[in-house]
Amino acid sequence: MNIPDIHIPVVEIPAGKKVQLFMKREDLIHPGISGNKYWKLFYNINHYLDRKPVKPYLITFGGAFSNHIAAVAAVAKQFGIPALGIIRGEELHDRWQDNPTLTFAARNGMDLKFVTREQYRNKDHITVSLQAEFPGALVIPEGGTNADAVRGVGLMLNNQTKDFDYLCTAVGTGGTLAGISSFCEDHQQVVGFTVVSDSSLEGKIRELTSKNNFSLIDSAFGGYGKIKDENIRFINDFKSRCGIPLDPVYTGKMMQKVFELTEQGYFPENSRVLCFHTGGLQGVEGANLLLKKQNRNLII
Repeated sequence: MNIPDIHIPVVEIPAGKKVQLFMKREDLIHPGISGNKYWKLFYNINHYLDRKPVKPYLITFGGAFSNHIAAVAAVAKQFGIPALGIIRGEELHDRWQDNPTLTFAARNGMDLKFVTREQYRNKDHITVSLQAEFPGALVIPEGGTNADAVRGVGLMLNNQTKDFDYLCTAVGTGGTLAGISSFCEDHQQVVGFTVVSDSSLEGKIRELTSKNNFSLIDSAFGGYGKIKDENIRFINDFKSRCGIPLDPVYTGKMMQKVFELTEQGYFPENSRVLCFHTGGLQGVEGANLLLKKQNRNLII
């Protein structure tokens, strides 16, 4: 993977007079490997291919609408490498063709193996079994979070980002926050907007960064992958006002919480706040299918 020769724009977001709010459009980096997923996979894939495996093979884990599954499938296709996705939810085995994310992954050549939720919780056991079955394979953890991913996320930081006071990112498995925390400037504070309820998350992040420059704010809005009507209204209004689409699981929830915090005075007046758009827009189609079945408003 080569760092794309494109300028990733940093755009100002109207937020009143209290703070200066900006967004770095990492969602534009690659049509199939979007946002932070590109950077999380960057060193993982490059280091693996540098070892010149005899039979390269990629294996990873994810749920039905996983951005990570979609990204790994796109990487595999780009490099002509076979790939296997271990998918949470055995009930999807006979109806995955109705799922846009899994259809995209399969269309890009990824084989799909469906396991029960109980089996999925024991991913370490599955990993040991897979490494025995495919000894030359690269097994990438769920969400792509590991030391190589943290280093890759550091490439999201450059001259465009060094003068901001606060750096904001949505948090799933914690790798993106750990990377920003590890490589940001000394004067910068990092704010992670957690979209999953996990009491062990902060400890996992601290294993990946040696800095104590971050804070976590609950932004789950009812739970991981749960979409409330207020989330839909915010996302649609944001796109109408700013021309920027947001996904409903990560960046959409983060931006909604950022606006709430701004109104509450969380950021000191005149602060320069940068939010990272970490992609995930491939999930909007699947979200809308669920919303349509529930006779609810759709994400535009």
